[in-house]
Amino acid sequence: MTEPQSFHALETLEVRTMDLEVKASYTDDLLEQLNMTIYRQQQQIDALINEVRQLRQQTPDGGHGGHGGAGNLRDELPPHY
Repeated sequence: MTEPQSFHALETLEVRTMDLEVKASYTDDLLEQLNMTIYRQQQQIDALINEVRQLRQQTPDGGHGGHGGAGNLRDELPPHY
């Protein structure tokens, strides 16, 4: 390989290495953003689970369906009958 070809090959290798370093940096940033998104979503899921538990405890039957579940509510007559 002649001197100009060797220099060009080295220059090309340096450019490719820099491109890979930039891509790796962007990938690290994206990974951190995705981790934060997952963390926030898990916090929201936990809060919603706690809210559902509290709502179940507030129902008269403790959230267990009581008189056979919500399906039987259609079969029950309204109070004015």
